[in-house]
Amino acid sequence: MHLTKHHGLANDFLVTFVDEIPERAPALAVELCDRRTSLGADGLIFGIDTGSTVVMRLFNADGSSAEISGNGLRCFVQAVAMRRNVTSLEIGVDTLAGVRSCSLSPTDDPSTASVAADMGPVTAGDEPRTTSFLDGIDGLGEVHRWAIGAVGNPHVVLEVDDPASIDLALVGPQIEAHFPHGVNAHFVRQSGDDQIELSVWERGAGITQACGSGATVSAQRVHEWGLAGERVTVVMPGGAATIDVATTERTSAVLHGPATFVASIEVPRG
Repeated sequence: MHLTKHHGLANDFLVTFVDEIPERAPALAVELCDRRTSLGADGLIFGIDTGSTVVMRLFNADGSSAEISGNGLRCFVQAVAMRRNVTSLEIGVDTLAGVRSCSLSPTDDPSTASVAADMGPVTAGDEPRTTSFLDGIDGLGEVHRWAIGAVGNPHVVLEVDDPASIDLALVGPQIEAHFPHGVNAHFVRQSGDDQIELSVWERGAGITQACGSGATVSAQRVHEWGLAGERVTVVMPGGAATIDVATTERTSAVLHGPATFVASIEVPRG
């Protein structure tokens, strides 16, 4: 089994290309993403290269299926470019959230590409079971406001005084439990003109260093709160991404960020 490993702002993924998605895909994700006994990653991506559009299916480290991932999408596009031996690429990627148009270009670092990914419109998202779901969550502190949103997968954005002070391992699972299909929880604060800081608890992966889809939804909601303009820099523990938010003239949000190749790996399979 041939895989490549990539990361988008330290959110890391294993990518492999197949003729069809294997029945054992969830189990393979659990096996290969384990950081102590195997290769380690936040998710395993299967690709089917059909030509002008490629199929991407992502399984989180816990084996659950993810509709989309902004960082995973950028890493996958880099893997497609490497497979085709090109340094620039315009392509449509078929995800469970729909087809997403992506554009890859080289950087000064041969291991890193710059990718712009159309993330689609930011929709309403899943409602929590109760609007008072934040009451009684241990370790959260004051939340100034919150909003839900989705780009195929569900998110909740919470404005707090200091995202870095949140104990994500404690708070994240408590918040996720209040949503019928789980949720990606993002803790944000305005940190400059058109800039926010964000820390992440991801459904299916736990604490991650960055979340591209979450950065997209967070930027959209922060823009709607009046804290940022139409282009928002989102600073996460793994680095910064830039989002062009959806507007009346531009119906989709666009995520800009790096994808970095880490390694090419051959895994013997029985």
